[in-house]
Amino acid sequence: MSKKNKPDNKGFVYSTDPNFRFEEEEQEQATTLPPAQQLLKVRLDTKNRGGKAVTLVQGFVGTDEDLEEFGKKLKNFCGTGGAVKDGEAIIQGDQRDKIMQWMQKNGYTKAKKI
Repeated sequence: MSKKNKPDNKGFVYSTDPNFRFEEEEQEQATTLPPAQQLLKVRLDTKNRGGKAVTLVQGFVGTDEDLEEFGKKLKNFCGTGGAVKDGEAIIQGDQRDKIMQWMQKNGYTKAKKI
């Protein structure tokens, strides 16, 4: 037996209205800007990381898949580990100079080192 009112991720469980339907919010995927238009910030961060330094690349505008690919290329070039979380690429260690070098080589001309 299928349920008419299936629960969703917003906490709705049941409705007494027989015409009620859960409406999924359509998330608009941002199109990825070309490298020359990306306003990226590269900075060093040690907060809440047990004293370890990481390099953060913030400000990437685009889809999650493109951000993952961007982070993967940065990690590969720097030869270190890292992650992509909350719209920013996290690279282990102080890699600011290497990242800026890679960005200039690949057309990210508006990147700033903070």
